[in-house]
Amino acid sequence: MAEFRDYDPATPHGPDIWGAHDPLQAMTQNERQIFDFLIKPDDSYDSAGVYWGDMSLAQQIRFVTKGDAVESRRELSNIWAMFKEDPLSPFSYYFKNMVLPGAGLGLEGYVLFSIGNIKPLFQARGAFPDCWKSPYKLCNATWIAAVDYMEISGIIVGQVLVGILGDWLGRRWGLIQDAIIMLLGLIMLTAAWGVTQNGWVICYVWALFFYGIGVGGEYPMTATSGMENAVGSGKVSTKDDRLHRGRKVTSAFLMQGWGQFFNQVILILLLLIFHHGSGNPPYSQTAVQWTYRVSFAIPAVGTLWLVYYRAYKMKSASRQLTAAKMKSKVTGYDTESLKLTFTYFGPRIIATAGAWFANDIFFYGNKLFQSEFISVILPGNTSVMPGWLYNLINVGVSLVGYYLASFLIDNKLYGRKRMQMVGFLMDFLLFVVPAFHFGYYRSPAHVREFQTMYFLSSFFNQFGPNAVTFLVAAEVYPAPIRATAHGVSAAVGKLGALTASVLYNYIDTQTKFYVVPWFGLMGMLVTLLFLPDTTGLDLKEQERRWLCIRAGRESDYHGVAVHPKHLSWWERWRGVGRYYDADADYRQKIEEMRTDWEASQSRKAAEKEEGHSVDGDDDDDASWSSDVSTYFEKTKRLSPTIRSENKEYVD
Repeated sequence: MAEFRDYDPATPHGPDIWGAHDPLQAMTQNERQIFDFLIKPDDSYDSAGVYWGDMSLAQQIRFVTKGDAVESRRELSNIWAMFKEDPLSPFSYYFKNMVLPGAGLGLEGYVLFSIGNIKPLFQARGAFPDCWKSPYKLCNATWIAAVDYMEISGIIVGQVLVGILGDWLGRRWGLIQDAIIMLLGLIMLTAAWGVTQNGWVICYVWALFFYGIGVGGEYPMTATSGMENAVGSGKVSTKDDRLHRGRKVTSAFLMQGWGQFFNQVILILLLLIFHHGSGNPPYSQTAVQWTYRVSFAIPAVGTLWLVYYRAYKMKSASRQLTAAKMKSKVTGYDTESLKLTFTYFGPRIIATAGAWFANDIFFYGNKLFQSEFISVILPGNTSVMPGWLYNLINVGVSLVGYYLASFLIDNKLYGRKRMQMVGFLMDFLLFVVPAFHFGYYRSPAHVREFQTMYFLSSFFNQFGPNAVTFLVAAEVYPAPIRATAHGVSAAVGKLGALTASVLYNYIDTQTKFYVVPWFGLMGMLVTLLFLPDTTGLDLKEQERRWLCIRAGRESDYHGVAVHPKHLSWWERWRGVGRYYDADADYRQKIEEMRTDWEASQSRKAAEKEEGHSVDGDDDDDASWSSDVSTYFEKTKRLSPTIRSENKEYVD
């Protein structure tokens, strides 16, 4: 066999002893087709091997439209086949792949939304107005205000702390820890009480802070584990990942909207049950206590199940992080990668953190509309029911935005960056118009237009920055520090929420409308300048680039992760895209596959010799075709690695 390799077709002038010939010349047509299939998948490259980002706009439209049509037919065909076999199987598939990964965010959305809904009930006539409502006769005003501040502070602590722990100890332990903290926090919230009403408020506030730590950790853990296929095998790159990675993560995130929806429904039902079928004041303290405590006890049961599920059913959650650390020869927390991230991806942090900050100003500002139009539509209203019912409608509108975002976030012609910019622009317009015509839109004759802008701002917030910031804050960073970067970005976002909650206490409503819109322009600007568009980008390419950066060889990477299509305006201006070279990258990928193949052969030999399985990097566990193996066998001496060794030997 060795003699055959020396006299293969690529060496017409004798054996290639020193590796002077091009390995690609040794490829047969069949081998070339197989490598093209592996290296240039048809969801990213056309039949001529051209990357979709290198096509003209007209070609891109044809390529993307055709690919989307084929994929839609395939998915619909699969759904129909599942339905014919078992009518409930499509729902079980959705539950397993969309609901379960976002269960933590669903429970978090339920509880946090409940805090804002319950406060008006505490303040209502007959309940606890002397404690919860100004002039605060029985309770300390500072502790009442702390309900909002401490909740957000706990979330910020959790986002940063659990983000770091998720990169240090692994995704699985971060997920389990979050669920345990949220379970204990819910028990504390359900049982909170004191000798005095002020003591009850203090207990309630600290329970919220503790629960907030678990909630904060859900952001980086759900985003990173969902992106890295925590429930599945943990592979970095598959066709499904390239085409539907954004939808997968966003579908988990939108469970937050369902949590809000079910919270509002359950609160309405509980109040009707415990208040003798009436939603009107005065409310008895007993009815309010039962409503609030049962509403927290219900998600505690779900969170207990979540602890079990994450402990026993998500054992592969840390696989990709482990693989990335093995390649970098790192154990524990990768501090070097953190330093390099700030060096190479600093502007991306401005984009993900800055956009999230601006978005949370809008997210909390959206509530400004509701109190204003309710006061016009129902003057003198003292019932909590109208507010709750309008909240329910608003959450329904938000869910439409969530789902539309999940359907279009992977579309190469629209995608992440454009979706976020359009969302910010529309929110800017929907706030700035009533800001400068406040009296006009608050008048009874035009309050319906005001109400429409309220619902539209919710829609474009979800079908825009709220969904996109959650995804890209993990996606644009390398695996070793992905949870940390997401946690930091989310924490800065919550500083936006904290800014809004503090600022709104000191300015009147019209001034709030003057202030809020400009954060939409800020978010749009940082997105335009500093956010790369990762729509259609294979995450494996990002990890390949990161390995070169980690090894101090940034210029050695030539793949699509540095294609101008996937770089921010700032990165293009800095010249990062100058390293892109499709031909050089093709050769480089073949050599990387050769390395994986050689490692596979070594493992097989070790297994055969030792008689047991040998653990290794499971980055690509697909079996090697005979043509690929034959090519690597016959071109061993032609590889750059061997060529380099031969040169050193001659020297």
